[in-house]
Amino acid sequence: MKPAVLVARNVFPEAVARLREHFEVTTNEADTLWPQPELIRQLQGKAGLFITGSEKIDGVLLDACPNLRAVCSMAVGYNNVDVPACTAHGVVVSNAPDVLTETTADFGFALMMAAARRVTESEHFLRRGEWTKWSFDMFAGSDVHGATMGVLGMGRIGQAIARRGALGFGMKVIYHNRSRLNEADEATIGARYVDKATLLKEADHLVIVVPYSAASHHLIGAAELAMMKPTATLTNIARGGVVDDAALAEALRHHVIASAGLDVFEGEPSVNPALLTVPNIVLTPHIASSSLPTRRAMASLAVDNLMAALGVGPNAGKPPTALNPEVLSK
Repeated sequence: MKPAVLVARNVFPEAVARLREHFEVTTNEADTLWPQPELIRQLQGKAGLFITGSEKIDGVLLDACPNLRAVCSMAVGYNNVDVPACTAHGVVVSNAPDVLTETTADFGFALMMAAARRVTESEHFLRRGEWTKWSFDMFAGSDVHGATMGVLGMGRIGQAIARRGALGFGMKVIYHNRSRLNEADEATIGARYVDKATLLKEADHLVIVVPYSAASHHLIGAAELAMMKPTATLTNIARGGVVDDAALAEALRHHVIASAGLDVFEGEPSVNPALLTVPNIVLTPHIASSSLPTRRAMASLAVDNLMAALGVGPNAGKPPTALNPEVLSK
């Protein structure tokens, strides 16, 4: 009998078809975000679980699902998965890094430019029928070319954004990260390491690309926003919770900074109502990786990991992007 797996959200048919070649597959055609009790019910007897960034995997679920051996996500972030708890239960966990780096960097740069050039504000103005004449300062924003980009978090995506800024737009790039890049990598992307305070004070455009953890919760709050230039923009494509959304709304309302672009939010899909009432912000529903080729690649990598974790396919026993490969050695 084939092992049973659960696909927790609706995904590309070709991804499901690949899984059906090796497993008994249960899918979520309604694409409902199951509450944990329902997810536990659906997981009974399942050896593998295909998830997105939405499903919460913790000790409670793992205790209730003793047959579970693998949790494979098509997202790069995994703050919804308690990896140590999975390791303790002998469950291998994987994510989907690398395949979305360039697409996410494209979107981050687009969001930054939209905030800088007041694209959303001006579109709403036009749609309301308020455009009746030209004026010299109509929606005058800030330049991107030649400006100083500050990157908070210089992993794969941060480096890809820095390259776009330095090489494509002649920007001066400064960054802050838990660990400094080596000199060769800094030279390649034209970036200069600074402390966090300097980053906030000097950046014309701050782009946040750090993973979410307890340590990065509200990494940017009222105090940090007050350190920024009043002409600066903030772009968050990292995770909700890294920025204090309520503090950001207040800062935008009182022009502590000029504008912001957010693709991620605390408590998403809910959005802090205060953010919806300030005009100088660009809001998108967590779609930075959402190009069809990239989303297909993310799903395909999750399938590769799930197959390998459950011992089938060319990578059997060696999931390509396992987060806790030590489980496999046991």
